[in-house]
Amino acid sequence: MTTRGIRRKKSSLTEVKIAVLGAPSVGKSALIVRFLTKRYIGEYDHQTENRYKHEAMVDSEPILFEILDTCPKAGEDELPNTAEIVQWADGLLLVYSITDRYSFNYIRKAKADLHSDTPVALVANKVDMVHLRQVSTEEGDILAKDFDCKFCEVSAAEHVGQVADAFQDLCREVLASRRKSKQSLLDRMLGGTRAYSRGKSDSALPKD
Repeated sequence: MTTRGIRRKKSSLTEVKIAVLGAPSVGKSALIVRFLTKRYIGEYDHQTENRYKHEAMVDSEPILFEILDTCPKAGEDELPNTAEIVQWADGLLLVYSITDRYSFNYIRKAKADLHSDTPVALVANKVDMVHLRQVSTEEGDILAKDFDCKFCEVSAAEHVGQVADAFQDLCREVLASRRKSKQSLLDRMLGGTRAYSRGKSDSALPKD
């Protein structure tokens, strides 16, 4: 009985799938681990994509996050499996490092290649290394305006709350987008019903 109850509860959770995209060594994995565990891992080298599941409260609603940690190959300017990522993800967290201009340009190009209406958020990592800054805050703001998305500068090494906020804000965008899509579908269905009711009634049809 108890097991069934737990299963029912888990299956009723709202699920949000987020893909974290960015050039190698911008701190994607460090940001994800900070969000999942509140801990910081400085060196995190992996050669394949990883997926994580994590339950968290967003605005008093329990959300089951599924997070994809993408793994682009060093020296490649293209995102791996772009079409599959866009098809899978509900939201895209685009990450660059303020200490690496290449990673900023990578994100600019990646977003152009995605051709998607999927909600996105732009995150600049490594703000604790401001003495090595190559990308200004203003440039991040301008890029976020181009993407029509939220933007924040964080440090996976030092910030816990701000990193969590980045994931949760994107989650809110995803949920808002879903509500909008449902409303749009409902409006279309109701519009179709109204159009039908304005047509001739059955009694006006010729009888046999």
